[in-house]
Amino acid sequence: MVTLSMFLTPIGAVGTAGFAQAQDDQEIINYVAYSESLASSGQPTQAQLEAISRVGLERVIYLAFADHETSLSGEDRIVRDLGMQFVHIPVVWSAPTVADYELFAAVMQQSEGVNTLVHCQVNWRASSFVFLYRVIVLGVPMNDAVLALNSIWTPSDGWREFIVAVLKAHDLKPDCEFCAELES
Repeated sequence: MVTLSMFLTPIGAVGTAGFAQAQDDQEIINYVAYSESLASSGQPTQAQLEAISRVGLERVIYLAFADHETSLSGEDRIVRDLGMQFVHIPVVWSAPTVADYELFAAVMQQSEGVNTLVHCQVNWRASSFVFLYRVIVLGVPMNDAVLALNSIWTPSDGWREFIVAVLKAHDLKPDCEFCAELES
C-alpha cells in the first residue's frame, strides 16, 4: 500500500505547504502530515486532489461550508469521481460545537487507518479538529499535538473555548507545557 507520507511533507516541516505536484510547484495551503495516513490542510485545488488521489488518498473530510468564496466548486463530485470517499461536516466558524467534533471523530473511527485529508479553507478548523482527535482518540501527548496545532495557528478565544469544551467532555484538560493559551 502506498502511503501519503511517501509523497507529502511530514510534520517536521509543518507550517509550510509541503505537497509538490509532479507537473508543477503548486502546494496545498498549510499542509501538515501527522502520520502516514492522516494529514490536514487548507483548500486543495482540483489538480492537487487528482495528484494526491494517485498516491493513495482514500478519504477527504471537508469542515467548512461549500458556499465559501474560496471553496472548490463541485469538490464532492470531483473527490467521488476520483474514487475517494467525501465527507462534508460544515462547521460554523464562529460557533464550533462538541457535537461537530463528535461527528468528525465518529467518521474518523469508522475506518481508522484510511489515508485521510481533513481540510477547510486555511487549515484552522481542520488542524483544531485533528489536534483533538490525535489527543483524545490516538493518545498523542498533548505537548506534541499542541506544537503541531500552533505551527498552523494559535486558536482565537472562541476556538480555545471549543477545544477546552471538547477536552472536558472527554475528561481531559489542557495540561501541557505549551497549553497556556488554551487555558486563558
